[in-house]
Amino acid sequence: MEKEFALMMGRDLALLIPEIIILLTVVFALIAEMLRAPRIALAVTVTGLLLATWQSFLLLGLNTTVFGGTFRIDLLSVWAKIILLPTTVLSLLLARAELAGSDREGTVYVLVTLVSLGSILLAGVGDSMLLVLGVLLSGLASFALVAYPRNDSATEAAMKFFVFGSVATSIMIFGLSYWFGGSGSTLLSELRQLETSPALAVIGFIAVIIGLGYKASLVPLHFWAPDAYEGAPVSIAAYLSVVPKIGAILAFAQVVRDMPMATGWPLIIAVVAVLTMTYGYLAALVQKNVVRLLAYSSVAQAGYFLLGIVAVGTSSLALPSLIIFSAAYAAMNLGAFAVVMRVGRTLDNFKSMGRQNPVLGVAMVIFLLSLTGIPPLAGFVGKFLLFGAAIDAGFLWLTVVAILNSVLSLAVYLRIMVPMYQQQSHCHEPTTDVAATTLPSLLIKLVWGTALLFTIGIGLAAQLLLKQLG
Repeated sequence: MEKEFALMMGRDLALLIPEIIILLTVVFALIAEMLRAPRIALAVTVTGLLLATWQSFLLLGLNTTVFGGTFRIDLLSVWAKIILLPTTVLSLLLARAELAGSDREGTVYVLVTLVSLGSILLAGVGDSMLLVLGVLLSGLASFALVAYPRNDSATEAAMKFFVFGSVATSIMIFGLSYWFGGSGSTLLSELRQLETSPALAVIGFIAVIIGLGYKASLVPLHFWAPDAYEGAPVSIAAYLSVVPKIGAILAFAQVVRDMPMATGWPLIIAVVAVLTMTYGYLAALVQKNVVRLLAYSSVAQAGYFLLGIVAVGTSSLALPSLIIFSAAYAAMNLGAFAVVMRVGRTLDNFKSMGRQNPVLGVAMVIFLLSLTGIPPLAGFVGKFLLFGAAIDAGFLWLTVVAILNSVLSLAVYLRIMVPMYQQQSHCHEPTTDVAATTLPSLLIKLVWGTALLFTIGIGLAAQLLLKQLG
């Protein structure tokens, strides 16, 4: 018996090597920060994240669980690591460009890596207690990141984020107790036992929507996002708009795979998707601050993710569409924020930018067109697959609403693109100092250049990706 237990434990730990590497990375980076060596902390985190990414590729094709089914090693969780960990590396480079020389620089690298660890735990969640752990781990570090600048706007935004997140998480924990009471287990795979108790299943599911919905900034749980993105450093806003959001969305996918259809959960998700897409773009239309505009844009994009969620269990396109759109969203959104970091936070900063810096202007246009869903870019491929998955699941009306919102999104992004090519008598300098120094400028260019490559590449290689995911 002891030998079998040891073999099982060894097998489970071997499958968790990427997560173990990230945990050790956090420990060593924290030690480097305690020694006041932020550059070493950055080198440790980047090296550890890239090593964990390489180890994740070795897990492709597996479909199993570890530690009694509490964590899943499957298509979603493995690809989440492959997408989110390199995205975290690019975010760390942005943070280095913006925050280099500050007194707690190394702490940022540690906290960002912790949020990523919590996000990939969410993407592979197989147990309600691990769901809570993932939300807490990614949430607590996020609150501190938003408060980093230590000014009034950042402090206020962090407090709003903290209070909102604390209440939402508490409600989720309370709702999960109904699932445990009805099924007698914390495993998500046991949720099928609630087929005869749909009321308990719905109560728990609504609580999960609240707990994960605030992390994914779904309407009406999005109110923290614009203030948090505006108050935080641009690099942190870019990171929070991508990694925790994708982790929460994929956690949704893991949960609904086992939800009884008798609860009508797809309709609940579809309604939330409509509210999120529509409100996000309508609110973005009136923003003059580009960071707030992109914040509301990220709210709307979360609604598109839900088209894949409603199709989980009924369409073979559901999981591949979520993965491809996750990769596309990570590239195009991070790229757009990197350009904002280079140019400035207001629409006035973008006036004539495309004429003064044609390459950067073209890159920003490509990111925004991809967010709109214009072919042949990555955003179009991701949304097209999401539309197909929703139609397969019988949600044609939801697809129509999503297409109409894509038209609305073009009006939103044109508010940035049009000023970029207007003639202007004088040049607006960037509002931050990061563009004035050589190394930060090169780091920002590396990030948006990499994001641009993937925004175009994912669109052109869509067929190969589908074949790999199939």
